[in-house]
Amino acid sequence: MEKKVLVFGTFDVFHFGHFFFLKEAKKEGKLFVVVARDETVKKLKRKKPILDEKKRKKIIEMIGLAEKVFLGDKKNPFKIIKKIKPDIICLGYDQKFFVNGLKKFLKKENLSVKIKRIKSFLPDIFKSSFYAPSKK
Repeated sequence: MEKKVLVFGTFDVFHFGHFFFLKEAKKEGKLFVVVARDETVKKLKRKKPILDEKKRKKIIEMIGLAEKVFLGDKKNPFKIIKKIKPDIICLGYDQKFFVNGLKKFLKKENLSVKIKRIKSFLPDIFKSSFYAPSKK
């Protein structure tokens, strides 16, 4: 049986780095993607995303790498993990949000999930923050 792979991200101003990340994660198995909600992005990054959550979700769906694309839960970012029951959660090389509580959540829920960091793809060139002016 093919492994289930889960990734989380904002995916605002989609670029080659995002594509590389999704493609590398998909190599691990069936890919499920969680796109951050607008209010979550604003709270964590202290700026609104350029594209709204529905547009960002649609872009990920159109790329065609994911089995299913979800919008994140507004209250509990880890809730989807219990629903999907992934074998692997892939994190971006610079992903910081929700990482600290992830291992604690997995242990509390008694979930055996491998966490894998995906290497960077030209991080000095392909990073959303280089394209996006700050919106407050």
